[in-house]
Amino acid sequence: MRARALLAGRIGAARWFAALGAALALGAATSAPATNARSPDPQGVTAASAFGVGPWREAVVSVADLDKSAAWLIEDGGWQEVAAGPLSRAELAYWKLPDTAAGAFRLICAAGVETGCIRFVRFDNAGPQRPIRLAARPWDTGGIFSIMLRSEDVQALFDAAIARGWWAESEPYRFAFGGSQLVNVVVQGPHGVNYALYQRSAPPFTDFPVGRLSQAFNSMRMVKDQPRSLAWYREVLGFATLFDAPYTDPEPRPNNFSVPANLATGIVRQAAVVQPMLPGETGRIEVMQFVGLAGRDLSAQASPPNFGIISVRYPVRAFAAYMAHLRARGAAPAYQAQEVAITALGVVDIAALRDPDGNLTEFYAAP
Repeated sequence: MRARALLAGRIGAARWFAALGAALALGAATSAPATNARSPDPQGVTAASAFGVGPWREAVVSVADLDKSAAWLIEDGGWQEVAAGPLSRAELAYWKLPDTAAGAFRLICAAGVETGCIRFVRFDNAGPQRPIRLAARPWDTGGIFSIMLRSEDVQALFDAAIARGWWAESEPYRFAFGGSQLVNVVVQGPHGVNYALYQRSAPPFTDFPVGRLSQAFNSMRMVKDQPRSLAWYREVLGFATLFDAPYTDPEPRPNNFSVPANLATGIVRQAAVVQPMLPGETGRIEVMQFVGLAGRDLSAQASPPNFGIISVRYPVRAFAAYMAHLRARGAAPAYQAQEVAITALGVVDIAALRDPDGNLTEFYAAP
């Protein structure tokens, strides 16, 4: 009852809230209003866009087998290899790995795009490794939960993943929302790496090409204290808020996050999406808290060389100024180096910061 009262009290327009909430529950499967459902972005904070922070270009995913991890995206999703080869000594040193460490990478992208890509990396002789989100449930915090993509045929991509021996949080979840027909599912590949798939079958999604499997447009992070996490992204990084609102399932039924059906109508999912600038359909980060479900804290494992989604990488035109701005706001990088050779990015200055739940976000100097 208390959770429902909280839900009702925060949003005045019931119909608008129900529609927005459905988008939240499914990881922003549709475009949401640019206005914040709780409060506007804070005043007196310099926006990330003022420093030329663009949408994240790639997610960095640590795996044991580059080809096996990439196969579903390439063979079933139509992605393409952009580059592959050894990790540079400078990049290994940037990650504070031992001198004995070596490694390789495989960078893949959806056809015809250069953002929303995935850089699979393999670390060799780098010390003990384990999955970041080992045996995790969605409400466990720490470590990036998923990479989000769109598809014109979620069922086919789900079937292909299962045929490869992958798993999923649910079967494809079909529903109608605001005149749209939507499908969502979270499939899980090697090392517990999640890919959240979204399909808007009617009306068609036209903001960027979708095809079998689109570029990645968002990444989800499960957090302990959503208001605290959101404040960090807004007030420290200077990201803009696409939306921020709670959601509960309207009826007891199976759902895309495996919340038991008998609890689904009472568990509030407090979610928000941020990105460097608005409007825009890519480069997003979503933070979500399952209010009332106390999961494990996996943040201590959210570092290389462990397996899983390590980070997303944002290009920054005014990199030095942005780093100085972040330090002035108390955000000291967990990793930082200059003139690091990273194939397809160039020789770049780069830094990684941890959010309040220990998740890494990278920024690098871009032309």
